[in-house]
Amino acid sequence: MFKTHLTTVAGLCFCATGALAEVPVLTVYTYDSFVTDWGPGPAIEAAFEAECACDLQFVGNGDGAALLARVRLEGPRTDADIVLGLDTSLIAEARQTGVFTDHGVETVFDLPIAWDDQQFLPYDWGYFAFVGNAGADAPKTIAELAVSDIKIVIQDPRSSTPGLGLLMWVQAAYPDDSQAIWEALADNIVTVTPGWSEAYGLFLEGEADAVLSYTTSPAYHIYAEEDETKTAWAFSDGHYMQVEVAAKLASSDQPELADQFMAFIVSDGFQSVIPRTNWMYPVVVSDAGLPDEFQGLTTPEKSLLFAPAEAASIRDAALEEWRAALSQ
Repeated sequence: MFKTHLTTVAGLCFCATGALAEVPVLTVYTYDSFVTDWGPGPAIEAAFEAECACDLQFVGNGDGAALLARVRLEGPRTDADIVLGLDTSLIAEARQTGVFTDHGVETVFDLPIAWDDQQFLPYDWGYFAFVGNAGADAPKTIAELAVSDIKIVIQDPRSSTPGLGLLMWVQAAYPDDSQAIWEALADNIVTVTPGWSEAYGLFLEGEADAVLSYTTSPAYHIYAEEDETKTAWAFSDGHYMQVEVAAKLASSDQPELADQFMAFIVSDGFQSVIPRTNWMYPVVVSDAGLPDEFQGLTTPEKSLLFAPAEAASIRDAALEEWRAALSQ
């Protein structure tokens, strides 16, 4: 009888193990801040797993530009089913890799620009801005910042989408004077970090007067800390827009599950999480609208954005200007 009992238990264990092994796994490469406890990842994982009967695994990999570098290196052998965290400045380069396929999602976006890309699906958007302390004598343009004594922290454009966004911002606002702007900005820069999280942390620790971030960043402090001392500086020469996107890998071994997640991205289960975790604007606004802390944020008078192909065409030259200015 004792032997029979052991056999039964062993059988149950085998069945349970077999059942667990059959749970499909969906792997999503994204940036580090997305998967933190305070980021969107945990809530989105729980919401999607409640629908999919699957194991959704987010894999953090530095910042947005680093994601593309990893996927390009891994190619069709990548473990990723979806990459989430590229943006408009990287779309053309990402498309050239040939590793992505159509997402098949159709919806109406709440975006300030038209969107019809069949491979890259937007999930949030915002405007880059320098965030500083309220009450400080804030500059009114990038050029004014560059000739000031204000100390800033920025991100590396080779690994970070905000860092690359600043390169595009300078090019869009000062197409004929971008090199001079970078030469003037060089002595304002305290340090260059690999990603957004490190840079914002240094600013909060008082290591700089301002940090490259987003017009929506102060909403976090208002909501989470009841702190209204952080503000996004409004620049009259414009603010560069960022649209963050997700894309499905053609090599995915879970294509139907990947399609389900891509459709989930534009659902309320995903979009409602974005404002108070990623602190960006959702691409599909719910009937309830945006949270209260998003009211009264800095709204750019002038919006700047290169089309993906144009951003790709000027990236190398812009990066060389940046390198040369910071190496002096």
